[in-house]
Amino acid sequence: MAQCGYDRAAQAIGVVHFGIGAFHRAHQAWYIDRAMAAGDRDWAIGALTLRSPTVAGQLAPQDGLYTLTERSGADARTRVIGAVREVLFARPHAERAIGRIAAPECRIVSFTVTEKGYCRAEDGGLDHDRAQESFYPVLGEALVRRAAGGLAGITLLSCDNLAGNGAVLHALVREWLAARAPDALAWFEDNCTSPSTMVDRIVPRTTGADLEALEERLGQEDRGAVFTERFSQWVIEDDFAAGRPRWEALGVQMVADVAPYEAAKLRMLNGAHSLLAYCGLRAGHTYVHEAAADPALRQLAERLMVAEAMPTLDPAPGQDLAAYARDLLARFADPALRHRLDQIAMDGTQKIPQRWLDTAVWHCARGQVPGALCKAFDAWRWHLGDARFVDDPAGERLVAAAGEGRQAVLDACFGGDGGDPLWPDYAQVRALFTGD
Repeated sequence: MAQCGYDRAAQAIGVVHFGIGAFHRAHQAWYIDRAMAAGDRDWAIGALTLRSPTVAGQLAPQDGLYTLTERSGADARTRVIGAVREVLFARPHAERAIGRIAAPECRIVSFTVTEKGYCRAEDGGLDHDRAQESFYPVLGEALVRRAAGGLAGITLLSCDNLAGNGAVLHALVREWLAARAPDALAWFEDNCTSPSTMVDRIVPRTTGADLEALEERLGQEDRGAVFTERFSQWVIEDDFAAGRPRWEALGVQMVADVAPYEAAKLRMLNGAHSLLAYCGLRAGHTYVHEAAADPALRQLAERLMVAEAMPTLDPAPGQDLAAYARDLLARFADPALRHRLDQIAMDGTQKIPQRWLDTAVWHCARGQVPGALCKAFDAWRWHLGDARFVDDPAGERLVAAAGEGRQAVLDACFGGDGGDPLWPDYAQVRALFTGD
């Protein structure tokens, strides 16, 4: 595979990343690759996989190199990405992973571990039992070693779809350290930062057909290839403990407060995506562009974004939400992406609160019924009716509830079945989804 436009071997690993899935390779690694190609130095990525050695097995034989293909309509542009210097499966290589974060060269630790990877308990705090299987043991020990060695602090950079993701991450890491390494807690608070971010790029799951077509076009196999849309957005609160690449020169928006952008993305883009996923699957569609081409579903998605989500938002100066909604509908409709609805439908209980329920709370407080959200919620309950298609941390409980009827699902979600509700902070919106 062709080399990128800089000396990879001369770049120190300045970023350690947890969760090197397709999204990271198409987004943060792409930005870092372009930054180093533009002259920034020592921001190479050491990537860690937590759940599966698959990506390490794909990229290690390629020395971390892979291609990124941007698609739009019939056009496709492919670029070699060289930012990833190392990929480790963290479980058998925990000591090496800890050493990477504890090394003086490391300045940023970033995360795309999905919402469930943060292991939050139902009260918003840390579920310490589940956290043992996530990034906390490796990160926590590395922070302890940095503190003991008197090293500089680092930036923890969450790139997951969580409201206030930086503050959430910081609080959870603080809780982990307080329980296991209290002597490092003051160093962490004084030296480390956790800016919030908003990330936006549609990255469908790579298929075998994608890889075969790419190999035919390039004349070379790439097992780590990713395919994405032309559009990309990254908004970051500019609060870094030990420097950062010059991302603003590449179109990254460095801001004082990411909240307006984050809320718009969660409630409009992600909210409409989840609506199209569940309603689209119910209507017999497979891909987002098929659901977006269905007149009834397109109208429903537009209603959610414009009539229901937009009024709840307080945009930043210059943030045009109406234009954002129009652009989103155009992006959803692009058949080049082939984004599967079942990919979006995964982990619904982790996604629905920030995508739908925060909007529902706003309308409920005003005595209004958000009809598109109600239809989306009903489609999600339909989705729970077949265990073969449910991929969710609470899937077993919800599938059982769905077999008992719609009210049993509401009991599990909002309270009433004798168990702990999945969404205790949203009990006030239960009446919206009764279906009565």
